[in-house]
Amino acid sequence: MPVPWFLLSLALGRSPVVLSLERLVGPQDATHCSPGLSCRLWDSDILCLPGDIVPAPGPVLAPTHLQTELVLRCQKETDCDLCLRVAVHLAVHGHWEEPEDEEKFGGAADSGVEEPRNASLQAQVVLSFQAYPTARCVLLEVQVPAALVQFGQSVGSVVYDCFEAALGSEVRIWSYTQPRYEKELNHTQQLPDCRGLEVWNSIPSCWALPWLNVSADGDNVHLVLNVSEEQHFGLSLYWNQTGPQIITLNHTDLVPCLCIQVWPLEPDSVRTNICPFREDPRAHQNLWQAARLQLLTLQSWLLDAPCSLPAEAALCWRAPGGDPCQPLVPPLSWENVTVDKVLEFPLLKGHPNLCVQQVNSSEKLQLQECLWADSLGPLKDDVLLLETRGPQDNRSLCALEPSGCTSLPSKASTRAARLGEYLLQDLQSGQCLQLWDDDLGALWACPMDKYIHKRWALVWLACLLFAAALSLILLLKKDHAKAAARGRAALLLYSADDSGFERLVGALASALCQLPLRVAVDLWSRRELSAQGPVAWFHAQRRQTLQEGGVVVLLFSPGAVALCSEWLQDGVSGPGAHGPHDAFRASLSCVLPDFLQGRAPGSYVGACFDRLLHPDAVPALFRTVPVFTLPSQLPDFLGALQQPRAPRSGRLQERAEQVSRALQPALDSYFHPPGTPAPGRGVGPGAGPGAGDGT
Repeated sequence: MPVPWFLLSLALGRSPVVLSLERLVGPQDATHCSPGLSCRLWDSDILCLPGDIVPAPGPVLAPTHLQTELVLRCQKETDCDLCLRVAVHLAVHGHWEEPEDEEKFGGAADSGVEEPRNASLQAQVVLSFQAYPTARCVLLEVQVPAALVQFGQSVGSVVYDCFEAALGSEVRIWSYTQPRYEKELNHTQQLPDCRGLEVWNSIPSCWALPWLNVSADGDNVHLVLNVSEEQHFGLSLYWNQTGPQIITLNHTDLVPCLCIQVWPLEPDSVRTNICPFREDPRAHQNLWQAARLQLLTLQSWLLDAPCSLPAEAALCWRAPGGDPCQPLVPPLSWENVTVDKVLEFPLLKGHPNLCVQQVNSSEKLQLQECLWADSLGPLKDDVLLLETRGPQDNRSLCALEPSGCTSLPSKASTRAARLGEYLLQDLQSGQCLQLWDDDLGALWACPMDKYIHKRWALVWLACLLFAAALSLILLLKKDHAKAAARGRAALLLYSADDSGFERLVGALASALCQLPLRVAVDLWSRRELSAQGPVAWFHAQRRQTLQEGGVVVLLFSPGAVALCSEWLQDGVSGPGAHGPHDAFRASLSCVLPDFLQGRAPGSYVGACFDRLLHPDAVPALFRTVPVFTLPSQLPDFLGALQQPRAPRSGRLQERAEQVSRALQPALDSYFHPPGTPAPGRGVGPGAGPGAGDGT
């Protein structure tokens, strides 16, 4: 199940107060003490054996307080470890015991007592550290001169530098003397993680701190790791639970690099790591399905995938018609691919027919994407010419076709061979686009549109026309019967002026769906629109709608009119204040050619809402098709949406009333603020202001 966003936020933790730490140079431990005291650190660690408490023979030094401080121990400027400095505060405890019978000892006894009272005190202080996964004990020897020995008074402190511990760990510290005269002191120190350290860039284990970024996308949470190619890392998302647990993983989330780490939440526990999906065919299939190719610039791209992929990639040429993409190797070569590493294309220009195909280590094609199709449009009917250069300025040309590379000129029966003379003329006159060039050769893309009909033989043309006419008649009869059963397709295009207008468009689309119409609108296809891009999505919807004999409805608004005027004036649509899902802006590049070339009548109709836009405001180019005002001209509008040559239904007025009733609440909400009564609207030629003439 998905991890809730607030739980993940708690798991990652809040940002603590940032600490700036002192730096210690050198790998050796050290000790120092307060003025007047002398101290020494034993050369090696000792066994952590506190032993039992024994009576003190007299005044002794005893630890009274532990004080800790975080420091850095550095081998060099960018190679430091977090270290814990401990200060042990000492005091004189106990007293000299007086003999019960002084006469028993006489004067010799008095001198024996006085002598130790004037002597200095010595103590062996043990510091014991426990922090997963290490534990150690060090011994500090301390000597206090007689002048500082005062019963019950502090004599100073001894400082130990220092105990190295893992970031974010919990360190437990004990201190006692050897032999042990009193109960040991104890202290627990929680070390900060990398987010609480100002000098994280000096600690190698903290270098992963800026890699991690957490973002939310609806119900999904994205963990973004920006890791360099040379860096290995581990990531654990775990449940802090007790007792047996059954954790279900979605099979679509399994990838080869997904590993599992399990450990008991106890000190010094051993962590068990398994990577069970490394050889799983389903995991490898999921990995390739999640992989994406991204075009960064004209010449740079990268592979985005959850795991590393042993793969090679090369450019290929994909011609229209569904033929396989033909690798351009040679003259180009295969390139090794590294995930999230930017790769360069040796190209001079981009072309929509150029694609990237990727194979894995077993030479099986796994991924193929035409990266330039979104920016440069659909596939073109161009011929790719391969120029090969030899010694002494010798060169040869061939045209890439599904059957192979056809030499030019040639007497073969292929299309490129028949048009070879014209292709060579276009190349010499500069009408071909050069895509690649080096010392060994070049690649040229030559347009073929103007040659499609020049070489048709009249006999073949007559036969094809006859066959096409016969097929068309049969197809029209079949499609008419099929369309009558499932309704005509209608693609609704609009400009997303504001959220209120989008709700109005949604109400109209929903109302039309109650009729025998199959309505497509970008409001209901946001996921496909985001995945494919507005241009590709509209191109596919428009092609499918027109192939099925449907109709494209242009719903005009002030924003749509402004975009149309901008296109008609400049020929391109500059960036504006439109959302990423505005398909109307993207659709103009395909809609305008249909109007300019006279293909729009019969396949397009226009519409606008009463009181929002007058039909005369629609650019004249788009008034070559009927433009209706809604809801005043709903009957005529619904009649235009019917199948061509379909009999005019007597229920058309009834359906118009049905659509008007469904549309009226949205119109009232859009044109009238809350609390203002909206006037009623009928259905008919004069029912609303601004009604157009339908032309």
